[in-house]
Amino acid sequence: MSENKDHHGNEIFTKVLKAGRRTYFFDVRETKAGDYYLTITESKKNVAENGEANFEKHKIYLYKEDFKNFIELFNQSAEFILNEKGEEVISERHNRDYKPSLNSFTIASEDEL
Repeated sequence: MSENKDHHGNEIFTKVLKAGRRTYFFDVRETKAGDYYLTITESKKNVAENGEANFEKHKIYLYKEDFKNFIELFNQSAEFILNEKGEEVISERHNRDYKPSLNSFTIASEDEL
């Protein structure tokens, strides 16, 4: 795990979660008014037939007034999935996104990326 000590632009704090071909960035940023919000970015590495790599990125912005409801619905959704499908079973298609030695999420520092 890593924390961003140097404030790049409006970033205050950063954590990185590596999960096979996907990497998740949790960035706390500051608005012009001095308030904080969270951006969660999913970055997925794709390799074209010619061997050229590119990254597909998706981002959500989450403001503190939504944290409580977001966490509640996230936990309910995660609990439903784990109860229905179990913690250890990963579909064959989804498992292709993971390296054989990595069947779980790992937390990495920015230097390891």
